[in-house]
Parts: sequence; structure tokens; C-alpha cells
Amino acid sequence: MSLQFIGIDPNTGQSESPTAWVDEETGDIVLQGYTADDVTRAQCMANTAPGHAQVIPDHETVIRIPVRMAPILREACDAAERAQL
Repeated sequence: MSLQFIGIDPNTGQSESPTAWVDEETGDIVLQGYTADDVTRAQCMANTAPGHAQVIPDHETVIRIPVRMAPILREACDAAERAQL
């Protein structure tokens, strides 16, 4: 797997680093973000897609990405689409 670095939270310090990468082989977007708190996780489970279990599977997680990273996420989406060409 080869990850292309896309960007890091522009307000990051030395100990916090929400980051976006794109897997150059699959086009998958890989994100590092803040661990969602219990309230957020509960809201995600309560507001899931119709017909889906109201649970976060053990192999999945909920992360929180700062809105200031929206341009970085757009860039990651563009890079992911280019990886699929």
C-alpha cells in the first residue's frame, strides 16, 4: 500500500494531527481524526440508515474531522478519483 499525503489540520499543534491520505492503489481515502465521544457515537447509532443495525461494528469507528479541513477533504476526494482513472 502506498499512501499519498493530502493534508493536515491547518491548526494542528505538535500533539494533534487530523490528517488525510489517499491510497494510491485503491483510491480509498484514509483519515486520522479525533476519537468521537460517547454522545456522538450514540447519536451516530441512533441516526443510522434505515434497515441497518444501530451499532458501530468492532472493525469500524467514528471520528470527528474539524470543518477547517473541508478543503483538504475535497482535495482527498479529487485525488481518490484520479487514482481510479
